[in-house]
Amino acid sequence: MKYKPHQYQDYATDRILNTNFIGLFLEMGLGKTVSTLTAIDRLLNDYFDAGRVLVIAPLRVAEDTWAREVEKWDHLQHLRISKVLGTAAIRRKALKAEADIYVINRENVEWLVGELGTSWDFDTVVIDELSSFKNHQSKRFRALRRVRPMVKRLIGLTGTPAPNSLLDLWAPIYLLDQGDRLGKTITGYRDRYFTAGSKSGHVVYEWKQKKEAEDRIYEVISDIAVSMKAEDWLDMPDRIDRIVPVILDEKSRDQYIKLEKDLLLPFLDGDVVANTAAVLSNKLLQMANGAVYDEDRGVKHIHDAKLDALEDIVEAANGHPVLVFYSYKHDLERIQNRFKQAQTLRKGATGNQDIADWNEGNIPLLAVHPASAGHGLNLQDGGNLIVWFGLNWSLELYQQANARLHRQGQQRSVIVHHLITEGTMDEDVMTALEGKAVSQDALMAAVKARIDKIAEE
Repeated sequence: MKYKPHQYQDYATDRILNTNFIGLFLEMGLGKTVSTLTAIDRLLNDYFDAGRVLVIAPLRVAEDTWAREVEKWDHLQHLRISKVLGTAAIRRKALKAEADIYVINRENVEWLVGELGTSWDFDTVVIDELSSFKNHQSKRFRALRRVRPMVKRLIGLTGTPAPNSLLDLWAPIYLLDQGDRLGKTITGYRDRYFTAGSKSGHVVYEWKQKKEAEDRIYEVISDIAVSMKAEDWLDMPDRIDRIVPVILDEKSRDQYIKLEKDLLLPFLDGDVVANTAAVLSNKLLQMANGAVYDEDRGVKHIHDAKLDALEDIVEAANGHPVLVFYSYKHDLERIQNRFKQAQTLRKGATGNQDIADWNEGNIPLLAVHPASAGHGLNLQDGGNLIVWFGLNWSLELYQQANARLHRQGQQRSVIVHHLITEGTMDEDVMTALEGKAVSQDALMAAVKARIDKIAEE
């Protein structure tokens, strides 16, 4: 296919060529991969300013997306991709292969750094989903930090640079500039731009932004960050969000209320800290979906109301493919028991075939966990119908998952159905997602509100 870049894609490519370390904070669907590959090709073959290129990506993206983009575009088909995936022996062989670009999954970054040590020879590194390095204590961040001084060019790609809060920015920006803009330590960054909120002893559970901190942070990093929104550049098809109320029958409602009360009663007179709130919310969301794990990891069935609602949507789709996002393993098992045509995305080469089958319209119902389809997957050719069987508190996963269909190349309006069980935690999460106010505060407030309601009753 002939590449006819949009103006913003030319701009993004030029910024990569002219900036040794750059963050492309481009929303989903803006073609970050092809813009980056175009720049890499020029650095390798026109400017001779790159020698050995490494791409770090989520596993499924590493397996499929980068190689597929090279095959797709005429001007990139000469580039050779080596996938550093699989067993250690296979990875070592892939590292020795003659190639232009080496692609590795982020879970193996620590292995790669240990394998090469001071012989690290990748002068150009691309981090696809830079926000996945937001945890400064993670092994992948610490490993990459060790070899960062040996990297001449670093390109960070993400649509959500700070998925939860601006605290998430420090580690990704450090990998870009080694601390020149936001400071050499996370402690210094927090002291400069945040104040401690709720805490227990010396443990701080919440950091609050200082006044005008957001503007100051963005100003400081503006020279190494390119930020663009899809709505400003693309004539995107409409996205239509629907809330599908799920109403429990009297028996199921009574059972749900009893389980919720039994779960929350022990916390009537005690403090609910962040970790406990997360566990309680998780249980409540499972129950809203129709089943819950007990203390022995057995599954306690509560209702099939969401399965019935999903069946109505599948029937109304009249043969058009439906993409379903589920939250828990028991959700998937119950979906597959009800819908024999339901398939999931497998791993490796079979997973790549699943993606191809979906895009060719050969999979009528695809059940996917949002964490496994959060980044880089192009599913827009296969359908335009999304169903959220279960929600979670991650705005990043929610936005990225919806963008698998609502992205550049989609020809139809994307309809996103949210199955919301009335009177449950579903409603709280949906409200937070709609207001983009998903945070630890919102989660704790929702749990405490339910405990207070139990107390009143």
